[in-house]
Amino acid sequence: MAGFKVVIPARYGSTRLPGKPLRLIAGRPMLLHVLDRARESSAEQVVVATDDERIARLAEAADAEVCLTSTAHNSGTERLAEVVQRLAWPDDVIVVNLQGDEPTMPGCLLNQVAEDMVLHPEAVMTTLACPLRQRAELFNPNLVKVVLDHFGYALYFSRAPIPWHRDEFTEQADALPEPTPFQRHIGLYAYRAGFLQRYLNWPASPLEQAESLEQLRVLWHGGRIHVSSTAVPPGQGVDTQEDLERASAWFGQG
Repeated sequence: MAGFKVVIPARYGSTRLPGKPLRLIAGRPMLLHVLDRARESSAEQVVVATDDERIARLAEAADAEVCLTSTAHNSGTERLAEVVQRLAWPDDVIVVNLQGDEPTMPGCLLNQVAEDMVLHPEAVMTTLACPLRQRAELFNPNLVKVVLDHFGYALYFSRAPIPWHRDEFTEQADALPEPTPFQRHIGLYAYRAGFLQRYLNWPASPLEQAESLEQLRVLWHGGRIHVSSTAVPPGQGVDTQEDLERASAWFGQG
């Protein structure tokens, strides 16, 4: 297993769920669950990146390394780039971005996305996907979809149902048409530290702004993103109060 570092970007000012990292899941703040997931992986270093003193104090109380970052970042990737810069990590270090609202992300998936970075040196970013089999999931804008080329590189990410099946989607069927490959994107990323500095210098793209998906900046500027498939479910990410309740149920508290 290649050596890698994990950075957990965690901000207080979420639009849909303010104070999200401090919200309780199964009696513990969500950030502590995310730290547990990071520590289950093979990471050689875990850093919490935040712009909020309350989150920093919670992380430090859990013996986590903390990097206080700017309040001006528009995405977790931008926050990671500041961490890399401030901690002076070498360009070839692999950095995994475990978002601070993923309390159930299995540690083995962090290992997988980091290893995929080693296996695909031409990629500037690696991430994960799993098959989508339910029509309701495909049409859910809170679940991001990805379309891949023959070699497993991302062609596009969207909140819309892609690929659009011209004939089948005019009908009100429950099942998804076969054999069209529908893939759900799992929001876990790996990069090399040197690339993050390039990312920080790229302006946000119109596609990124329209979809509110930071990975579209990479495709817009010509970077290649390799996507590996996994059969391991990513668990329950948290964007809304309903997600918070589902995450609590995942821990057996619902």
